[in-house]
Parts: sequence; C-alpha cells; structure tokens
Amino acid sequence: MSVTKEIKHLDKSNVSLSITIPKEDVRAKYEDMLKEYTKTLQLPGFRKGKVPKEVLERKFAEALKGDALGRIIETALEGIFKEENLPRSEKPLPYSTPVLQNEDIKLDFEQDLRFSVIYDVLPEVKIGQWKGLKIEYPYAEVGTEEIDKELEEIRDRNSFVMDRDDNVAAQKGDVVTVNYKIFNEDGETVHTERNDFTLTIGSGTHYIQIDDDIAGMKKGESKEVDKKFADDYIDVLLSGKTRKVQISLTTLKEKKLPDLDDDLAQDVDEKFNTLDDLKNNIRERLNKNLDVRLRERKLTELLSKIMENTPVILPESMIKAEVEGRMRRIAHYYGTNAENLMQIMDEGKLNEIREASQKALHSRLIIETLIEEHKIDVSDEDVEKEIEQIASTNNAGLEDVKKYYEGEQALAYLKEDIKERKIVDIMLAANNLTPGKKENYLVFMTDNG
Repeated sequence: MSVTKEIKHLDKSNVSLSITIPKEDVRAKYEDMLKEYTKTLQLPGFRKGKVPKEVLERKFAEALKGDALGRIIETALEGIFKEENLPRSEKPLPYSTPVLQNEDIKLDFEQDLRFSVIYDVLPEVKIGQWKGLKIEYPYAEVGTEEIDKELEEIRDRNSFVMDRDDNVAAQKGDVVTVNYKIFNEDGETVHTERNDFTLTIGSGTHYIQIDDDIAGMKKGESKEVDKKFADDYIDVLLSGKTRKVQISLTTLKEKKLPDLDDDLAQDVDEKFNTLDDLKNNIRERLNKNLDVRLRERKLTELLSKIMENTPVILPESMIKAEVEGRMRRIAHYYGTNAENLMQIMDEGKLNEIREASQKALHSRLIIETLIEEHKIDVSDEDVEKEIEQIASTNNAGLEDVKKYYEGEQALAYLKEDIKERKIVDIMLAANNLTPGKKENYLVFMTDNG
C-alpha cells in the first residue's frame, strides 16, 4: 500500500501526521477484505465460504466500508511507525494513542483517502550550559551517633522476649499481642477487626497508632478509646473521622536486649572477634552508603542548575504516565490502590507529586540526551566487569548472576544503567562542585531534595 505522509510539529511536544493513500490502494484493500469475508462468513441460504460478494455489499455496505476504513488507517499508521529510519521526534510515545482528527471521514472509492492524527512525541531537548558550573551540595558524615544507632538495632534483632507477670502494666519497649475493632459512626457496627496483632509499644509501626493506648494495660484487659484518624489516613472511610476503637491485650512480653560486648559481635558474625571489629564494619558500611547518596545529591543539585538552562515542554501524556507510576508505588507501600490514594490526597499533595514527576522527567531527558550526544556505549568488557561487581557486592555466585543477565530485558537494563553512570561521571568531573551545608546523617540519607 502506497502512503504519502506529512509531519507538522505542534506546540506541546506533539505532532500532526497527515496521510494520503491513493484511491487504487484503498479499493484494493477493500477488495481483499471482501474476499476474506466471503471465505469465512456464513449467511442463511448460503454455504460457508459461498456468499457472493454482491450479497455482502448489498446487506452490509456501510458496515463493510467502516471496517475497511479502520483497517486501512491502522495498517498505514503501523507501517509508518515501524519505519527503521523514523526519527524519535516523529514516533508516538508508548502511552500516547494517536487521535484521528477528521472523525467524519468515510470511504470513497472516487478519491484518495486523506486523514490526520495527532499524538505526543518525545520533547525536543537542546542542552544549555551543563559544564563549568559552580554548584554547592549538602553533605553529611558518619559519626558516633549513627554507629550507636546501628548497634542498638543489632541488639534489638538479637534480643529475646519473655512473659511478664500478669499484674504488670505494659510499657514502652514491651512486645504485645492485641485484638482490636474499629467501629463505624454508630458505635455498633464493626468497620475493621484484627486479631492476634503483634507490635512493640513505642515503635510507631502500627498505622492507627494505638501504642499510647496500650501502655498501662495489663494482660487480659480490654478498653475502648475514641481515636481521631489523620486526614490522609489510608482508609478513605476513616480519614479525618473520630471512631471508637476497642482494644484487648492478650499477651504481654518483655524484650531482653543482649549486652553490648565482644560476645554480641561474635554472635552477629564469626568474622568479628571484638566489639570494635563490629563497629569498624558498621562504619565502613555506612560510609559506602553515604558515598552512594552523596553522588546522588551532587547529581540532583547539578541537574537542577542544568534544567534552568535547558527548558523542556513535556507532553501531558508523559506527565500523566509518570504520575500514575508514582501513585501506584506509593499505594503499594501503604497496601492500598492508586484510586483510594487519589481520594484522600489533597490538592497540595497531588500538585507536589505532579511537580516531582515533571522534575524527574526533565532530569531523565537531559541525561538521555547527553548520552546520545556523547555517543556513550557499553562494551562486553564493561558488562563483564559490572556482573563481577554485582556478584561480589551481593555475595552471589558469578555464574548465577551471569545466567540472570542472559535475559534480554535484564541485560538491556544493565547496559542502560552503565551508560547513565558513565555520563554522570563525565558531568560531575566537568563542573566545580563544593560541599555546602552539613546535614544530619539520617536526614541526608532520606531527604529527596
């Protein structure tokens, strides 16, 4: 099928594609479809495959033309979009469905078929100044406080629990098992019920935050409290509401922490002889994590500056896909779905997610464009070294890791990751980055700024 096309770039990273198909090709495609129908269709009074073409056209004229039109348009678009030399500035984004502009179009064998579609494409990115910039980045250091925190977590993981006396009240640090019910507004109908739920008082891990209500209770006791649920509570039927909650304490145990000494270090791993060995290992691990995070923060600050010099018009379909992906990840973390999350989020929070999505897309486009401009490539040697590093870091068998990356998709992801790290090395080396404000280690490691 002969196709003539014309591309016109519009104002929001989308294009208009106009297509012309000669009337002879339109007629040929229509006839091919008729032949297909006559071989497969069965009508009363005719054997299967023996329905005359004239009968089909007389009975289903408009439907046949509509079907043929849809097929012709689809075939033409598929052919154009699969062209190997089609530039990316003319390819539709995966999540952008081409929209037909002349919806009243009909099949007319007396004239060429002309139609237009509009769809989103990757934005044009013209990199502004990206090197020779002066950038200050926040930083942090591993100190005694961070090491002590890790040691306490190790003690907690190596602790054991024992039953408390029945007449002892629950207190912070105790491990308890509770049954609880959350009632509806009428105070009678149970909205949520959970039995044999275990938590450590004061850990703050229970999402309805009943730690303070359990403290002071004794084993076997029950109580009712009025609980005010947060406005952004995950259950939309409870968010912002005050409801009666019934709590029953069924078991009460005391957590016993091991002494912080050489014996604990040896219990953690036989490679440690002393507590100092364990502390040094913690310091080394935290510093490795810090180096990774420090690189991320440097890149974030640098990209923020480059984005100022590199404006990009993001198509709405691209932003929407990124926002939806973020919403799904957040929802998964909280054990809900994106639809529920959308209902409880206020406009301010939704705008934050949209702005973060736009910033992430802007940054990604800059990285990808620089990779293309610098013709960054990945050799077999690069891949081999990376696989060896992955195996070593994760204490995994080299052959097992190699086997995993034999998969086409896994290997493609690995190569893209290597490319990105190569261009980031170039970017960081090409700019003047100096440490600025010192932050708390925990804040530094968790802050997305």
